[in-house]
Amino acid sequence: MNPMREIKIDKVTLNVGCGDDAAKLDRAKKLLEYVTDNQVPMITKSKKRSTFGVPKHKPIGMKVTLRKQKAIEFFKSVLQSTENKVKLSQIDKEGNINFGIKDYIDLPNIRYQHAIGMMGFDVAVTLERAGYRIKRRRIQKRKIPKGHRINKEEVGSWLKEKFGVQVE
Repeated sequence: MNPMREIKIDKVTLNVGCGDDAAKLDRAKKLLEYVTDNQVPMITKSKKRSTFGVPKHKPIGMKVTLRKQKAIEFFKSVLQSTENKVKLSQIDKEGNINFGIKDYIDLPNIRYQHAIGMMGFDVAVTLERAGYRIKRRRIQKRKIPKGHRINKEEVGSWLKEKFGVQVE
């Protein structure tokens, strides 16, 4: 196989939406630190005033980004909690995978923590190929050519081949 066509995990982002509840925000921080082995979570803030009445720049959630080997290991453990199944609707047209975990205790080797309570989180897996840097670089940004983009079918076959996941 051509090494430029090889799909790899760029990052895995964990997100907990809390609204404007400060206590839930604190529990979300503890949850993300616990699940990701003490990686420091970042506060997400509202971008603009919305119909939900949340003022601009108010904290509304927490997130953590995992990269490289940590991301791959965490993705494998999350797949175990979903019984190695991913729905086709959880893969977007860019080839990224998004799904939710209802309770963090569904993950393997994770025990219930009284200080956190019962909480869930969202998992977003960003996939890319070699050469995707051209859309992020500072000088001479370019679009990814159509033939080099990742689509749903390629992600499905990649998940089956690499992780043994059943795509429904």
